[in-house]
Amino acid sequence: MRNLKAVCQLLAVTILSFSNSIFAEEKVAVFDASTAIMASNSAQARIKSALERSDIVALKAKIEGLAADLQGLEKEAESKRLTWSKEEIAEHNKKREYARADYELAGRKYQAETQQIQQSIVQEFQPKTEAALKLVIESEDITLVLRREVIIHFSPKLDITAKVVDLMNKVAPVEDSSAP
Repeated sequence: MRNLKAVCQLLAVTILSFSNSIFAEEKVAVFDASTAIMASNSAQARIKSALERSDIVALKAKIEGLAADLQGLEKEAESKRLTWSKEEIAEHNKKREYARADYELAGRKYQAETQQIQQSIVQEFQPKTEAALKLVIESEDITLVLRREVIIHFSPKLDITAKVVDLMNKVAPVEDSSAP
């Protein structure tokens, strides 16, 4: 897999390096599907709506509360540590480690939820993005489109991602984010 990716990158660089001489009448472009999807107005509205769900808001509030608890425990330790016995220090450290574990678990849950939201949005908007990409390819007579992820270097003028996003925004206006 790693070798295949290296070969693809080398091929892409070679094609781009010699595109002016070898493909004089051909037009090469670069495209980033993930960026296009996430930058579209409809996807942004869907992300905003998803992040406003009650379970996500509650999880975020829990994370903020746990962060405040950790700060409080740190401040308490700073101010009282010199007066505590070894047992009190051990108890406080135990309490702080439990709070840290809760905070980290809640953070991982939030991260997993946001990744799931992003994945579902990518799946939902993939066909719309491909259709918009196809229209841009046809309208600009592009003969070769390379994925940005496999290219080491390219001229920004070859990137058609913004054109695809603009087309997606024109074709699919922002949907009502209060809809399910």
